[in-house]
Amino acid sequence: MKRTSFSHWPCSIARTVDLLGDTWTALLLREAFYGIRRFDEFQQELGIARNTLADRLSRLVEERVMEKRPYQDEPRRHEYVLTEKGRDLFAVLAAMSRWGDRWLAGEEGVPVVLHHHACGHDAQAEVVCSVCRVPLEAEDVSMRLGPGYPERLKQRPDVRRRFGLDQADPGPAGSLDR
Repeated sequence: MKRTSFSHWPCSIARTVDLLGDTWTALLLREAFYGIRRFDEFQQELGIARNTLADRLSRLVEERVMEKRPYQDEPRRHEYVLTEKGRDLFAVLAAMSRWGDRWLAGEEGVPVVLHHHACGHDAQAEVVCSVCRVPLEAEDVSMRLGPGYPERLKQRPDVRRRFGLDQADPGPAGSLDR
């Protein structure tokens, strides 16, 4: 059964889920941040089927999240290295980890702690405003159409309602607290 692609939806969340939306892809990225680079190491650490691993790594290379580099000539072998685009996903995984620590950790505590080398403390991911640095909370944020939103969709009733386009003062329309 072929899965639905969200890669062309006018939504960065949908596009990101399209790339990262299966369990193996997120876990491959986690392992890459642990320093794993070689096919056999990924396979050993995750217990993933080789064909599934090959498919996921190929997709990450195709999307330029990872780069395939030769490390041996005979036989020819490659390692998979995170690109800048891939390293930028660290914040996504760190935010997922924080959520999991809060809502899914057992009584024994969190399974993995992020240690920040710059300050020497254990830390958690926090989403903050890029301008004022105040933490972003759902009730304090609304969504607006960006410059990349397709013109052809802006007149649809569901889009107009979602983004409060027919209201004189949109106020909380498009707010994340619904």
